[in-house]
Amino acid sequence: MSRRAKAPAMRTALGNVFTPIASTGKAPPVLRAVAATPAKPAKFAPDPQRRVMIAKIQIAKKDLDFDDGDYRALLERVTKKTSSTAMNVAELAKVLDEFKRLGWAPAVSTRKPAPADHPAAKKARAMLISLGLLGVIRNASEASLEAFARRQMGVERLQWADQAQVYKLIEALKAIAERHGWKQDVAGLADPIWTLKYRLCAAILRRLIAAGVVASNATMATIIAERLGLNERVQPVTERDLEQLAAVLGHDLAVHAASQHYDE
Repeated sequence: MSRRAKAPAMRTALGNVFTPIASTGKAPPVLRAVAATPAKPAKFAPDPQRRVMIAKIQIAKKDLDFDDGDYRALLERVTKKTSSTAMNVAELAKVLDEFKRLGWAPAVSTRKPAPADHPAAKKARAMLISLGLLGVIRNASEASLEAFARRQMGVERLQWADQAQVYKLIEALKAIAERHGWKQDVAGLADPIWTLKYRLCAAILRRLIAAGVVASNATMATIIAERLGLNERVQPVTERDLEQLAAVLGHDLAVHAASQHYDE
């Protein structure tokens, strides 16, 4: 069939699809089915921050005594959506701001939030406490950890950060440790946790020697024997032993630092 012969056939085929619209005012069944299919709501990955914001919106609705109609009207006016669960974080923030403009104020809780408890947060906390014993971070409190996390990751609470974000925080803490003599590379070691704790004690000891608090000929073996009463050649030194030793040496270093500050 020639190209000219194909054209009328094509127009006829297209006419069969669209003629009913002009003649009856109704779309063919296929087009009606497509038009009738509702748009799927946006799906969001689980996000603790969104859950908290949605919960606050529900509290604001109740506190301001909004009925469901007024509530939906406010949502639509502010975000063009009628459900808070279909909103992203920015839209939820706009709704909360509108409730605040209308006079809502969130209740001030006197209860401190629970510390972040996921594995990466626990590791970051242990790193910060260890750096405090090493004397390179003055404040190793939970509040300090949360403040450090906000600066490094831009999240309001460490508990809300995902694991990938927290591992970036841990790497930043490791970099601080390396700069102050606490080696972090444990590749290929049979017991990396024990090794890191031993190295921490050794790093604190070096700082005590440099400060003149401990004799210059002191070694880890002599310190372990003196402070823990253990002979490491005969008795195994456990992780708990090293934690105890780090706490004792860290306390000595902190006392010395405080005395130097007082003398100034």
